[in-house]
Amino acid sequence: MWDIGGRKGTAIELQGHNDKIQALSYAQHTRQLISCGSDGGIVIWNMDVERQETPEWLDSDSCQKCDQPFFWNFKQMWDSRKISLRQHHCRKCGKAVCGKCSSKRSSIPLMGFEFEVRVCDSCHEAITDEERAPTATFHDSKHNIVHVHFDATRGWLLTSGTDKVIKLWDMTPVVS
Repeated sequence: MWDIGGRKGTAIELQGHNDKIQALSYAQHTRQLISCGSDGGIVIWNMDVERQETPEWLDSDSCQKCDQPFFWNFKQMWDSRKISLRQHHCRKCGKAVCGKCSSKRSSIPLMGFEFEVRVCDSCHEAITDEERAPTATFHDSKHNIVHVHFDATRGWLLTSGTDKVIKLWDMTPVVS
């Protein structure tokens, strides 16, 4: 989600599908975003939540936690006589880290990560239970959705899929 307000926008990522997102609809009266995907999922996002922007990924030739060289850093590998490591990025702080220093995963819904993602070990310990609380609800449509229309006056969601099926959903229990 990108709010370009005067070229001073904030980039907010929402990650809650396991496959391509096919359709979006916004329920303005409840400030909820409805996303539907080819994974069969319908995700209802609470847009009243104060979200955090995801960090820029930092560049480094070595782990920013333990200083082990990454595999492209031949000079440091040779000088320290160490085998290089693969680079990863912490989704919370953006630091370039090795697998040993980012051995944990966590959901971070306030940053848009409803599923668990790689975080460095220090960020994993700093993430509170409140920060792990979900900001979206998940529903299985049991078909590959390609189009969606939301009728806010009735609370109905109309979906159509690649299976040539049209489904009409009463969304009043979840979009309210």
